[in-house]
Amino acid sequence: MAQDSGMALHPPKRERFDVSAGVNVDPKGIARSVEEYRVEPFGLYMARPAPGRVQFHYLESWLLPELGLRVTDFWFTPGHEFDQDFYVDIVAIDVRDDVWVATDLYLDLAVRTGRSVTVLDTDELLEAATAGLITLEQARTALERAYRVVEALAAHDYDLPRWLAGLGMTTTWRRHPPTG
Repeated sequence: MAQDSGMALHPPKRERFDVSAGVNVDPKGIARSVEEYRVEPFGLYMARPAPGRVQFHYLESWLLPELGLRVTDFWFTPGHEFDQDFYVDIVAIDVRDDVWVATDLYLDLAVRTGRSVTVLDTDELLEAATAGLITLEQARTALERAYRVVEALAAHDYDLPRWLAGLGMTTTWRRHPPTG
């Protein structure tokens, strides 16, 4: 989650989702226990507490390899809320057996259901590409994915679950009612 674009230049963050071990290994190498993993033909669902985080105490994510997206619902701690319903990371996803690896491609989107979407961290993407931390092809892919998501959300009244369901990717969330 990169609400503040004043982050220092860094290599792409990689996160591991080990389904059989029931852990999520964050980009810093910290393994966190996962309450629920669910593999669907279109992606991987994860729900887990977020110990040690001030801004949020729980998160749910869907990894969607076909779209190159990680969609997250952060359960914010009172006083740390952001004006968003879903946070979308543009990622590259590698799946090998029960281990999924997401490599962050810097761009993110904050989705406000029924209202709007905001693209975040374009500056980070451009700095990473200029510094050679990602290729120009990866940067172009990230931008094109972000454009597609923005266009699709606008066409679906900024209802991310409804858009995904229309693609045959019915996502379920603990805090959001099913799209129907």
